[in-house]
Amino acid sequence: MADVEHPDIVQALKTGYPNLVAQPEHAGTDYFGNEILIGDSIIIDHKNGETILEESLEDYLIEVLGFQFTNAE
Repeated sequence: MADVEHPDIVQALKTGYPNLVAQPEHAGTDYFGNEILIGDSIIIDHKNGETILEESLEDYLIEVLGFQFTNAE
């Protein structure tokens, strides 16, 4: 019976790590240390000189700026 190897392993052995070109380009990190990739939605706080990923905005408003989220009564 012939040995069968996965095509990705064969490619890695021939050329090194496969398909590094297809990985998104890194554009830095935000206030919380989250990786920012090209095309991510970010918010810039010019007053504090910080960049925040949009998905971390609520955390930034609460933890850094002291905002309080509540329901109207």
